[in-house]
Amino acid sequence: MENVLLHSLTVFMGFFAIMNPIANVPIFLGLTSGDDKLTTKTVALQSLALAFLVIVVFSIAGKVIFELFGITLPAFRITGGLLVFLIGFHMLQGKQSSIHHPNDKDKQKCREAALSVAISPLAMPILAGPGTIATAMNFSAGGGLTGMVVTIVSFAVLCLITYVFFVFGEKFVTFIGVGALGVITRMMGLILAVIGTQMVIEGLHGAFKLAG
Repeated sequence: MENVLLHSLTVFMGFFAIMNPIANVPIFLGLTSGDDKLTTKTVALQSLALAFLVIVVFSIAGKVIFELFGITLPAFRITGGLLVFLIGFHMLQGKQSSIHHPNDKDKQKCREAALSVAISPLAMPILAGPGTIATAMNFSAGGGLTGMVVTIVSFAVLCLITYVFFVFGEKFVTFIGVGALGVITRMMGLILAVIGTQMVIEGLHGAFKLAG
């Protein structure tokens, strides 16, 4: 039981670091600026529901995807780890990774319809980007049914927390300040870089075992 709780905490912190709901609050506020409260809540709910659905699909179908394309878990862990590390590295520098966040052109297109931001860029790639998907598949594929359930439940809890951050975003940013957001982003980046490194180490360890 203690191992399950510890693993659940690890999975949750991994998702929290890579999805970073705190740092995404200003992005959400920018994309929903000018919208009424009902529209803002609808956008938050739809984007998080879609992101959750994406993670559930990849968590459940991870092994099938591996078998279909002939991918080994060690290879995926190494590649996913490098991807997660890269996102964390960009966050450490106070930047938004281009593989995890949309460019200005994508944002401008999404502003044409208020609710369209719920699908892109909010749900993908901001909330359920390549790094988040890689993390979900890594945690679920290596832990059997328990690992799969823990991964899905942990992400569901994070989605609920993120919804609260989005809905009360303006008050939150005012309370902690823009400077504090930068510090939090860098802290999450460090955690994310370490998680990515750990994924690479586990992948290399598994690869040597297969080779042996």
